Amino acid sequence: MESRESKTSECPICGRSFDISTINQHVNDCLNDGDDACVITQPNKKRKSTEMNPNAAWGCLKASSSAGENESRVSPENVKRHKTLQKSSTQRKPASPILVDEDSSSNESKGELQNQTKTFLSNTSNFQNRQKTFFSTSNKSDDNNVSSHPSKSQNPFFQKKTNSSVKSAKSEFSPLAEQMRPLTLENYVGQDKAVGEKSLLHSLLRSDHIPSMILWGPPGCGKTTLARIIAARCKNEGSAKFVQLSATTSGVNDVKEVIKVAKNDQKLLRRKTMLFLDEIHRFNKSQQDTLLPHVEDGTINLIGATTENPSFQVNSALLSRCRVIVLEKLSADALKMIITRALSELGAKIYETPDDIENNTASNSLEPVVWVEEQAIGVLANLCDGDARAALNSLQMAVESRIAALKNSSSKQKNTQKNGFDNVAMVTTEHIKDGLQRSHVLYDKTGEEHYNIVSALHKSIRGSDASASLYWLARMLEGGENPLYVSRRLVRCASEDIGLADPLALNQAVAAYQACHLIGMPECEVILAQCVVYMARAPKSVEIYEAYNKAKRKIKEHDGPLPGVPLHLRNAPTKLMKNLGYGKGYKYNPAFKNPVEQDYFPEELIGTDFFK
Repeated sequence: MESRESKTSECPICGRSFDISTINQHVNDCLNDGDDACVITQPNKKRKSTEMNPNAAWGCLKASSSAGENESRVSPENVKRHKTLQKSSTQRKPASPILVDEDSSSNESKGELQNQTKTFLSNTSNFQNRQKTFFSTSNKSDDNNVSSHPSKSQNPFFQKKTNSSVKSAKSEFSPLAEQMRPLTLENYVGQDKAVGEKSLLHSLLRSDHIPSMILWGPPGCGKTTLARIIAARCKNEGSAKFVQLSATTSGVNDVKEVIKVAKNDQKLLRRKTMLFLDEIHRFNKSQQDTLLPHVEDGTINLIGATTENPSFQVNSALLSRCRVIVLEKLSADALKMIITRALSELGAKIYETPDDIENNTASNSLEPVVWVEEQAIGVLANLCDGDARAALNSLQMAVESRIAALKNSSSKQKNTQKNGFDNVAMVTTEHIKDGLQRSHVLYDKTGEEHYNIVSALHKSIRGSDASASLYWLARMLEGGENPLYVSRRLVRCASEDIGLADPLALNQAVAAYQACHLIGMPECEVILAQCVVYMARAPKSVEIYEAYNKAKRKIKEHDGPLPGVPLHLRNAPTKLMKNLGYGKGYKYNPAFKNPVEQDYFPEELIGTDFFK
């Protein structure tokens, strides 16, 4: 009889030979379909417990049963556990991994593995059939009791029209902006420059060659939606696995786990991994460094999304390995298209005049019929500052408020008396404005937009454009900027750009700062406006600013040690210092009636003029 160390067995999944002492762990690794973490087989180490779902086990065992070269045996205890699992009709527990018995010979295990595999496949099929029956019955029961379901009876408008009999709880309770995310490039609106038909990225997505990239753009411009489109394409084509993480809730350990699974997928399944890291700027520099080697060697293709400037928030080393895709604010026309498509998919109607409602309202409708004024769509698109998420969620809030008012008996009576339409929820321009309260102003007091607008204000004053200066001031104040910060910038501008051409500009700026400190917002906004207009209209001179910069350069570019102060310019408060020559030869200017000829530079710099 051969020794235990010399026994080998072939894996029924990949066909490679392994020592009988390590075959258990390897078979369980092969059974993983890549959605859960795979553990690399390591000899003489206790196997770490892993779990997988029944469907994944079913797919792997089906492949192994058709191989015909199985030389290991399925543990009866595990098959029994699968049978017990299949009796549950309301829960989907992960099945335990299939273990290979180390003490059995390969010759007698071959037939038994095939028989037990057939039994397991049969039971798994029965389990799947019972699942379908259960979900079908559950949904049928839900459809028959729609009026008793709180969420469906209260908001029938926001139950997306679909032919699927199974509706996930996530889509039922998701905001309208989440429900309306497109899953194809054809429905992706408003970013023609970045992903239009003639763009490089569009061609790469079509050819299934997706590079590592950083999606940079303002909120609501479609960064996450574009990543979801890539995910849907990966799922349909089966060419890659898509993993989504958020830097706000995930850490380095989550990234390491994804990378470990990605390496196993590359080796066992020949499948690449796409990692979408939302809000990547929330990772600090050391956390971003963990991605570097794996992006470089192709273990993962990184798709990062950020609202901050990648030049400042993303490691330069990581940035050099990714292509930066700049997504712009959505135009008003693009937002109108998105809002109109959402209304169409959700069964709402658009009207220009009340006559349109009177001619098309169905009298036998049990649920409220939602009509949205066409002008309200344009107003909403213009007020949301290019943010599709804000537009759709504002629309949802306005419609829900009108449906709630209509279902209230007193509100319904008032509505009927006012417009004469029963069972109609009308959304007008006034309702949209009431929901938004004010324009959706994009301004981040610590981000990229903050510095952009401050720069625009300063340069508008320098260019003597009073109207543009007022506009950028209003953008800052309406966005919630601290007025003291604005006034400090004006103090600097008074000396840098106006200087000696109008010395009173500095007085205006300092007075504005003190006034803002005393009374605060919103009363101080007119004071800042006065100061901004005064400085924009004042004559400009950069003589002081340029002269001082020349003096700084003279010091920085000086070769060798800096020259000392000439003796005649030094103060001599003690007798010793007088004996050393401090102050000797100094001419006290007020003691002379005529101009004094005297050098004030060190000997090496005599004759220097910073104003020429």
